[in-house]
Amino acid sequence: MGVGERPAYPSDLSDEAWRLIRPVLATWKARHPSVSGHAGRYEMREIMNAILYQARTGCQWRYLPHDLPPKSAVYYYFGTWRDDGTAETIHDLLRWQVRESRKRHEGPTAVVLDSQTVRASTNAPKDTTGLDPGKKSPGRKRGIATDVLGLVIAAVVVAASVHDNAIGIALLDKVVRAAPTVTKAWADAGFKNAVVEHGAGLGIDLEIVQREPGARGFTPEPKRWVVEQTLGTLMLHRRLARDYEAKPASSVAVIHWSMADVMLRRLTRTTTPTWRDPPPWHPAPVTSGSVDEGIPRQDRVPAAARL
Repeated sequence: MGVGERPAYPSDLSDEAWRLIRPVLATWKARHPSVSGHAGRYEMREIMNAILYQARTGCQWRYLPHDLPPKSAVYYYFGTWRDDGTAETIHDLLRWQVRESRKRHEGPTAVVLDSQTVRASTNAPKDTTGLDPGKKSPGRKRGIATDVLGLVIAAVVVAASVHDNAIGIALLDKVVRAAPTVTKAWADAGFKNAVVEHGAGLGIDLEIVQREPGARGFTPEPKRWVVEQTLGTLMLHRRLARDYEAKPASSVAVIHWSMADVMLRRLTRTTTPTWRDPPPWHPAPVTSGSVDEGIPRQDRVPAAARL
């Protein structure tokens, strides 16, 4: 079944977005022919649409709509691309394109580190979960490193009981492999001297950004706000609202696919639909001064409002 044979979902790849990742998947498919020799029953674009649908809606694998490929096929590709690095490859290629579109070099020179504790589902093995002693919350921790544009450079998922030092060290090791051009990093006070020393050994100057004295509630911190914004953006993909994956590696793959979705929409200049539709009485925003049969914007204001 092809995408043209069913109504489109908001999470579906546009033609322009599909053209950006099609060469990678076409090459992968050519290197992994079916044992029986046939090309496969399901189009790669539809497999991608199913993965993005699940990431966006947060549904269980067996609850994928019937007009998308079945769970068995989708999860096969999800697991295979997770294990052979295809998911990360596509993510990284898109990141390089986004950076190029913003007139940046392919390799960043600075990153920002942060961690996020989320509850895990009941299917997560106990040896992959724990209790965050600081936040008193059980589950897992996600650690990400982003560039100054908020693009993910590295990601790790561990038990919530793991200290931020271990997360920071793992992130820096991944950053060096993914972007050896990085020489500067920022992190919050949860990351201690052990991470700073490890960064120095890798040639990365890690600076701890302290919270302003007397600050209350949410206050964007210099440099650090970029990574916090990325974590918030990723949460628009409901699969990340909680850690539903049995394997931490699957959690990392969901981060990569969700961020790939964000970057595809940036590259194609399309908006990401929100969780809620606008109320029926909310008018569409006016983007120019002359629309609606050429009537000037100021003349469309109700007469009572102009008195």
